[in-house]
Amino acid sequence: MFRFFENLVDPYVSYEEKDAPPRRLLPFLLDYARPFRAVFAITAVMTTVVAAIEVLLIWYVGRLVDLLSQGSPAEVMRDHGLELALAAFAVVILRPILSGIDVALLHNTILPNFGTLIRWRSHRHVLRQPVGWFENDFAGRIANRIMQTPPAAGDAVFQTFDAVAFAVSTLVGSVALLSFADPRLVAPLLIWIIAYAALLRWTVKRVGPASAAASDARSAVTGRVVDSYTNIHSVKMFAHHDREVAYAAEAIETAREKFQAEMRLITRMDIALTVVNGFLIVGVTGLALKLWYDGEATIGLVAAATALVLRLNNMTYWIMWATSNLVQALGIVTEGMETIAQPIGLVDQTNAKPLTFRSGRIEIQGLSHHYGRGFGGLDRVDLAIDPGEKIGLVGRSGSGKSTLVKLLLRFYDAEAGQILIDGQDIAHVTQDSLRRHIGMVQQDSSLLHRSVRDNILYGRPGASEAEMIEAAKRAEAHDFIVDLADPEGRRGYDAQVGERGVKLSGGQRQRVALARVILKDAPILVLDEATSALDSEVEATIQATLYGVMEGKTVIAIAHRLSTIARMDRIVVLDDGRIAEEGSHVELLARNGLYARFWNRQSGGFIGTEDAEAAE
Repeated sequence: MFRFFENLVDPYVSYEEKDAPPRRLLPFLLDYARPFRAVFAITAVMTTVVAAIEVLLIWYVGRLVDLLSQGSPAEVMRDHGLELALAAFAVVILRPILSGIDVALLHNTILPNFGTLIRWRSHRHVLRQPVGWFENDFAGRIANRIMQTPPAAGDAVFQTFDAVAFAVSTLVGSVALLSFADPRLVAPLLIWIIAYAALLRWTVKRVGPASAAASDARSAVTGRVVDSYTNIHSVKMFAHHDREVAYAAEAIETAREKFQAEMRLITRMDIALTVVNGFLIVGVTGLALKLWYDGEATIGLVAAATALVLRLNNMTYWIMWATSNLVQALGIVTEGMETIAQPIGLVDQTNAKPLTFRSGRIEIQGLSHHYGRGFGGLDRVDLAIDPGEKIGLVGRSGSGKSTLVKLLLRFYDAEAGQILIDGQDIAHVTQDSLRRHIGMVQQDSSLLHRSVRDNILYGRPGASEAEMIEAAKRAEAHDFIVDLADPEGRRGYDAQVGERGVKLSGGQRQRVALARVILKDAPILVLDEATSALDSEVEATIQATLYGVMEGKTVIAIAHRLSTIARMDRIVVLDDGRIAEEGSHVELLARNGLYARFWNRQSGGFIGTEDAEAAE
């Protein structure tokens, strides 16, 4: 039975991805709810039926009281025994079946699948965002919103059916029941409904913003705490334990204050609701007693009216809390939409085609990019790299080296100019096909929190075990990998490397990253200080490996340690976002320009930035 309801909706059903999801709450939820429309309709019907049954039970209590007062027990059983048996059958058999269907739809179909669908689609959407989008936010806050929004959306749907729909059906049924018994009993109920609706409106109007503020404050706490944990090495190294505690405490105290403000509203609401419900009980029950006293109502009517208002009294607290939870859940969803519903900042063009790689010629024409600031980055750069040519890229920090590489990988769209690969503008090809043809090793190569095997195979998931091990050997990584062991007892290539690879040394991480790129075997290779984390002996070995890997590839290598790129076919010197010089190592030294000054003023093989700047 459970499996039937659990499989009514497939949360992973295919859908049309949108670059710009709805930014308003209702369209946002309705967009995700498309696969659930039929289930929602059936659930609404079942909730109404269940609420109607509850009202009918109260009505039947009144009828039962009247039946029992009409004669002796034997006479009552003789005249109404069949009716009582059918009523018992309805309560024992039919009511549980109908209620069970309603509960199963809510708990087994909607709650697990609706949240799963939102989390899966949200994660897919966020992963499509460009690198710059992630650089402008905390990874912890993004993840927190991906985790919090789906259950909040599911809770909002649950409360809508379980509380709101049930309450509306019950109130309508109550009005109908009292109207059928005596229309005069409806008057105090209608007055109470108006007062309750006003109180509900007052609560929702204030609890909504208060809940959103409290949720935002909790997210700020998460962001600060995760930031400390992510950078725990810096925290320990600079002995800033107390500083980080104080940094988090500030956000924690703000979250407490926001939550206190929210709870004050809830307390006021609860007291006011108790007063309003008191008038309901006295009004309806008192009027029913007066009608009975005047001989215009039966004892059963008094019993039914009293049972009805007592049920409404108990239900209103639940409805108020459920409505508050609904508003809180919607507040969390609204906050999550700030991340989940952001339009994709960098998308493939409508007619984008896969990159057709032929030889690997790269042409950079009038390339400018300043990150929207009007300064920094690159300024009108022209550069042509022949197929198989190996280019060394040098320059001071901020000269535009990393910007050039990011634009080549299309992590950003250039503000002006274009980059062509084999005559194809990379802005007009699909991003995935572009990056499949480029392998890159960065200075800080963070690894996935998975096994060594998973990290290396990330370069080419379909590679064989032998190919993976061969790549590790070429990267001088195999020998230390086979000796690895993690706390769970996994060894060798199955050992987990920890978050960002923290269980490995910097040199070990770099060698695993090199193995990953070697396995990928992309025709264009980008090296951004690829050997900076290695000791001299290993670096010398890796350099020889890299020159072997470079064979037949178009290569761009960024380096501050100039000795690592001296053998490149050509060296391009960037300064203030423009090409200052280019040529071979020998030619640039003979020119006695900026590169020569870098070379002469190196300390330990690195560009002496301060000395070079002082020489200007």
